[in-house]
Amino acid sequence: MNYLSPSVLAADFGNLYADCAAAVSNGARCLHIDVMDGVFVPNISMGFPVIESLRPRLDCVFDVHLMITEPERYIERFSESGADIITFHAESTKDIGAVIGLIHGCSKKAGLSVKPGTDIKSIEKYLPYLDMVLVMTVEPGFGGQKFMPDMLDKARRLRQYKAESGLTFDIEADGGINIGNVRRVIDAGVNVVVAGSSVFSGGDIAGNTKAFMDIIAK
Repeated sequence: MNYLSPSVLAADFGNLYADCAAAVSNGARCLHIDVMDGVFVPNISMGFPVIESLRPRLDCVFDVHLMITEPERYIERFSESGADIITFHAESTKDIGAVIGLIHGCSKKAGLSVKPGTDIKSIEKYLPYLDMVLVMTVEPGFGGQKFMPDMLDKARRLRQYKAESGLTFDIEADGGINIGNVRRVIDAGVNVVVAGSSVFSGGDIAGNTKAFMDIIAK
């Protein structure tokens, strides 16, 4: 099944709950919550208080994307805050397997992400233990960047690996995805689509979400 996971980073933080609720009530199954520490990526974003404030009010999957160094320090805390899926970057830790174990130890789904310059082959041995793989289609750290179509080759390779191995992990893509290119993203094997500006900008969150769902659901 295909899902839309709107990126909260692009929402109006002065109207955050209403923006998120508009997306969820119009078909978004997940909310993609980017956490940045200003070290792993050159930007700082939301943390525990934002997740904790939204969690009781929204009945959807919290898809928490950690763009932080040494994520193992905070897995339990993000779990307690309300994350359902915790995704971390392969480049952010010295022990990928241990972080996956920590996430599963908290009874949460584990996702692993790779930057555009990281080859999927470098994480193949972890795929049997993952619930999701996130392919970045921009450099992580800032919203509104231009989509990198060559990154879809990673999604195609992951889809092939799933078919050959019988695994069931989700394939997610994040960065520069809009109504004009989302069909291409889905066709490459992605089933969880992250979109930020294309959902939350323009004053019609409900309409934007429905437009994505019309394409994604086919």
